[in-house]
Amino acid sequence: MTNSFPTLRSPDYYTEPGLDQLAANELIDPGYTARVPDFTIGRYGCGCIKFIGNTDVRLLDIDRIVNISGNEVVVYEDESLKPPVGEGLNKPAEVTLILDSMFAKQQSEDKLRKCVENQGAEFVSFNRKSGEWKFVVPHFSRFGLSDDEDEDDMVIDDAAVVVHNRVQDEVSNIDEDVLMDSNGSVLSHSLPQHLGLDPLKVREMRMLMFPVDEEEDVEDFDDSLHQRKSTGKEHVKTIYRPSLPARRQPVALLEYKSGSFDSNSPNGMLMAQQNRDMPLKVIKPEGFKLDLKRETPVTQSHTSHSCNIVDAGMFMGRSFGVGWGPNGVIVHCGTPVGHKDGQQMLSSVINVEKVAIDKVVRDENNKVSKELVDLVFDAPLSLHQEINHEMRDFEFGSYELRLQKVVADRLTVSEICRSYIDIIEKQLEVPELPSSTRLVLMHQVMTWELIKVLFSERENSGQSKPVIIDDDEEDMMQDTKEGGQSQEVDQEALPLIRRAEFSALLQESVCHRVQDDVSSLNDSDYLRHILLLLTGRQLDAAVELASSKGDIRLSCLLSQAGGSMVNRSDIARQLDIWKNNGLDFNFIENDRIRLYEFIAGNIHSALHDIKIDWKRFLGSLMWYKLQPTSHLPLIFKTYHHLLENGKAPYPLPIYIDEGPIEESMNWNTTMERFDLSYYLMLLHASENKDFGFLKTMFSAFSSTPDPLDYHMIWHQRGILEAIGAFNSNDLNVLDVGLISQLLCLGKCHWAIYVVLHMPHRDDYPYLQPKLIREILFQYCESWSSQESQRQFIEDLGVPPAWMHEAMAVYFNYHGDLTKALEHFIGCENWQKAHSIFVTSIAHSLFLSGNHSEIWKVASAMEEYKSEIENWDLGAGIYISFFQLRSSLEEDNNTMSELDSLENKNTACMDFLSHLNESLAVWGNRLPIDARVAYAKMAEEISDLLLYDTSESSTRETQLSCFNAVFSAPIPGDVQSNHMQDAVALFTTYLSEMAA
Repeated sequence: MTNSFPTLRSPDYYTEPGLDQLAANELIDPGYTARVPDFTIGRYGCGCIKFIGNTDVRLLDIDRIVNISGNEVVVYEDESLKPPVGEGLNKPAEVTLILDSMFAKQQSEDKLRKCVENQGAEFVSFNRKSGEWKFVVPHFSRFGLSDDEDEDDMVIDDAAVVVHNRVQDEVSNIDEDVLMDSNGSVLSHSLPQHLGLDPLKVREMRMLMFPVDEEEDVEDFDDSLHQRKSTGKEHVKTIYRPSLPARRQPVALLEYKSGSFDSNSPNGMLMAQQNRDMPLKVIKPEGFKLDLKRETPVTQSHTSHSCNIVDAGMFMGRSFGVGWGPNGVIVHCGTPVGHKDGQQMLSSVINVEKVAIDKVVRDENNKVSKELVDLVFDAPLSLHQEINHEMRDFEFGSYELRLQKVVADRLTVSEICRSYIDIIEKQLEVPELPSSTRLVLMHQVMTWELIKVLFSERENSGQSKPVIIDDDEEDMMQDTKEGGQSQEVDQEALPLIRRAEFSALLQESVCHRVQDDVSSLNDSDYLRHILLLLTGRQLDAAVELASSKGDIRLSCLLSQAGGSMVNRSDIARQLDIWKNNGLDFNFIENDRIRLYEFIAGNIHSALHDIKIDWKRFLGSLMWYKLQPTSHLPLIFKTYHHLLENGKAPYPLPIYIDEGPIEESMNWNTTMERFDLSYYLMLLHASENKDFGFLKTMFSAFSSTPDPLDYHMIWHQRGILEAIGAFNSNDLNVLDVGLISQLLCLGKCHWAIYVVLHMPHRDDYPYLQPKLIREILFQYCESWSSQESQRQFIEDLGVPPAWMHEAMAVYFNYHGDLTKALEHFIGCENWQKAHSIFVTSIAHSLFLSGNHSEIWKVASAMEEYKSEIENWDLGAGIYISFFQLRSSLEEDNNTMSELDSLENKNTACMDFLSHLNESLAVWGNRLPIDARVAYAKMAEEISDLLLYDTSESSTRETQLSCFNAVFSAPIPGDVQSNHMQDAVALFTTYLSEMAA
């Protein structure tokens, strides 16, 4: 029955009689909605339509059929919905329009009467003071003016009664040549046309959004408009030019239509342009999706334009507010990110860009690679999960959260680093990998190798592998190895072994730089060639080159380079003797002197005009200047001291030191972007544990040009902190950065995993639960649709109530109230679950006969009824109904208090009273279906009560049962039947009294 009622959702529209009254009349008089007398549809402040005679209003979607505004009414605008004449709303009607006050003062009764009669309608009245204009139309079919008739008065089209103003004289006198040529086409120097827009639409949007006073001049922009043309199925309607209406009250914005936004068209409008005389609906905003064609890395010059859109505010000096969207989307009207053109951008151009948070998983074609996603995020995090963890339970309110922390020691660091390096090497095997990404990956391999060298420890010599080092270091390590696999390493030799491993790593990392510099030399520069080989400690190649040139003495000196301090001092003393004795150095090659200076340990003098990278300078300092037994902390501190005094090259990050030239040009020393390797060396050399450089060390810029990429540095921080290299609670930017990357790729479970590894802080005790709840709520659609993610989150110890709450809000927002109810119960939000159950679920289940489900849900909430407001008047109603009905239907009552008719009558009266009270409490929140369900419950209880009246009961008791029934919220026809039975019983009672 309820499915046949008309529907109306717009709050500014009304009907007479109202929808509630229609439902009530239908219950009293079945079939009433098929013959409603003088049915009226109106809009507050605009007018109304009264359909003459009886009208069939069943199944009418009034929002879709009828539109009313100040100057028009539209009925059955969609031709496919229009019924034959005389059916539905296509029938005689009296139209009442409330015209704009300024427009009404310019009209006369004779003029309006003529317009109406010319269209076959009947003029009724016109009140110039109130603007109320009434006329009667025979039906809502197609009418129109011919081309030779007056163009300015009225058109009735498909049930549309449209009123147009005549163009005012002052408007007609405006120089239309500004916008149009003789053929009516828009000229290119029009501002809207210059922006690629229709001046007509821009002008109408301005009038709708920004009301103007009557005195305002209309010469702001494009006062003359196109001739508007419309086509119909039968003939072309009249062509007209609307004037500028004077509006003092602000009006609603245009209704947004997502389908009208075409990202591929530079002329697309953000909002759907409609006739300014058309009514504006208030609809539920559903949002729209931005069509992004490409992402915009914040450090590069790429730009992404979605669509050029005129900001209506620019014509009135207003501003346009913009902001961030999901997953790094930003909408703004400023200069695009990375835009190098100095030209000022128009404020009417809206840029839709996306920060490339996922740049690290894109190939050289800028496409996200699933293989890279697995290797960059899933594989390292899975490895991280396999490492031993320490669990600590923290109470957050009534919930408990299990925070995690990686636990490792220096004996296992070598194995952990090797596992991470294996993952990175697999990434290097991925095809179509950008060259810049390969450079960063190679640097990550070196970083893990450096962590292994600087921070690992070993138990015996059998676990250390000898490397190719200088003679003294090699002999020492070889002797240690020959001593036996089980022999413990001498503690005094451990620093030298670490130095030898670092030397080999450094030598390997600068090998390609040496080869690049050597490749640019010719054969005559063999001395410079040898010097460059020495900077990379390629002694074998240097000795072989000197021997091949016949310079045997030099080759002998080179074979001892970096050896004992005695040899170095002898060479330095010989150079001093030559200088003191006035030796003419013009007879010795300058590069040969450089070589002698370099071998003697005077590296600054030898390299004063030769530019080498910081790693080769650090190696030269260790290999040729400092003693062969110098420990690494001393070497690192010496380099740091020279750097502070400006006597050492800056430890540039790898992407600047070996990256594109433009990156190097944009770098300056004040930014302090030092390489992560340098910070690791400082961390190893620090003894006072006062680390003032941790935030700079663990910034993304220390290892990658992408300021938003924290995926690997997060793991490195975690391992270093686990082995006790440092301890800090102030590096949350790493955690949040990695979380953002994971969420951008839909890895919500890993994002929560990272949150649980954030250290607990007393000043922000609720940081972790807040972040987890935000992730669950904002990305509910992502993690809830993947069972693997849901299970992973549960295994992490996240309270199930938080997950249920997020899904409850999600399903409630999307209108799936059945699932929303299930999850509100799961998160124990009994009040919200009860409200949804009573207003949206229970009545549907009741009318469909699914009473067992009602009992199941209501019984689950009954245990917590003390926490639920109006329980007895909500779900308690259904429980009371089932219990009372069961008692009344049984022959032998299980409830002794209902044995007598008086007790049954009392119980029924209490139940019916609760029904009425429930209707009053819930009010408009109960839909019509719920009221129907209440009526069926009342009717069933009433029938059972009256059926149970027995002759043994007194007539007074039987009549009192009818009193209870008359208070029930049941249809009028049912009440009439009961009234007849009551009259018959009362007549019998009077007859018995008389007898």
